[in-house]
Amino acid sequence: MKAVTSAALGCVLAFAAHAQQDVRWTEAKANAWYDAQPWLVGANFVPSDAINELEMFQPATFNPALNDKELGMAESIGMNTMRVFLQDQLWTSDPAGFKQRLDAFLAIAAKHHIRPLLVLFDSCWETTPHLGPQHPPIPGVHNSGWVQSPGKERLLNRAVEPELKAYVQGVVGAFANDDRILGWDVWNEPDNQGGDKDADAAAKVARVDELLPKVFAWARAEHPIQPLTSGPWQGNWDDPTKESATVKIQLAESDVISFHNYDWPEVFEARIKSLRPLHRPLICTEYMARGNGSTFDTILPIAKRGHVAAINWGFVAGKTQTYLPWDSWKRPYVSDQPAVWFHEVFRQDDTPYRQREVDLIRELTGRGTPVSVKQ
Repeated sequence: MKAVTSAALGCVLAFAAHAQQDVRWTEAKANAWYDAQPWLVGANFVPSDAINELEMFQPATFNPALNDKELGMAESIGMNTMRVFLQDQLWTSDPAGFKQRLDAFLAIAAKHHIRPLLVLFDSCWETTPHLGPQHPPIPGVHNSGWVQSPGKERLLNRAVEPELKAYVQGVVGAFANDDRILGWDVWNEPDNQGGDKDADAAAKVARVDELLPKVFAWARAEHPIQPLTSGPWQGNWDDPTKESATVKIQLAESDVISFHNYDWPEVFEARIKSLRPLHRPLICTEYMARGNGSTFDTILPIAKRGHVAAINWGFVAGKTQTYLPWDSWKRPYVSDQPAVWFHEVFRQDDTPYRQREVDLIRELTGRGTPVSVKQ
């Protein structure tokens, strides 16, 4: 009788532990995880030869050698994380091949002591993503080839939902116990209109608000050792009860709180202050737009003082052309160049855009090697 009781008790405890993994992390667990991390500093990374996340990971254009070189550059200036976007069609078309290439990328990142934050879905930019060759950059235009995941058609087609679930659970499940991964950013700017207007935009946001809690649940069902997040990017966040439905979901579901801010340092500080009452770790997953008042010089010291992780947009200037400012969407920089680069840390010849910036990153992180990274 005692043996049966012990076995039954063991089953109950195992079930309870398993069920506990299916819920949002407690504040204590989230903060304990964060306290075990070094100060996290990195960039949103796509290699300079890729115009978007499809080109980064498709078999014909996946470039381990360039990833190795550019992640080595990141390590050399003290960065220890990168935010990396995935795309659902990569999984749907070839699950085994995509897993192999993502595993290869993670091995390269680990070689350089970089643990990526992986993004599953994205509501920004081109609404009709497709596999295969991607169009070349539009001359003079910022981020002219980035694509959503899923695109509008797949998002609004409810028959596709099982494919989206299979993607989330397939990718998260494959790497759920992989400590090379920092965490999962389940949806980038989910309420971004992404070029749509009026009825289309409203329909997209409404559908995202239906899917977003499911995406968190699908990921949690795989019991990842890494935290989940999705970061607000608009609103003031001072009173969560007054925020949009999307932001309420993001703040209620995220294990650790991420956010975007491309504004002046006083606004950046205000955003941090508005999120402190949530009592969870803070990760700024997008910042640094020089012409908009957000710079390494002003933002990074604030982030360090507040123990806020800091991931800027852009790394090496390339096919995304995000060194060009946002106004290039209306006025392409074809015959002229901006007086000040918007994003990016390095030029295409691998030299820093501003030496002072890479020196500052090394200084504040206490990592990296003050040597030339040109190869």
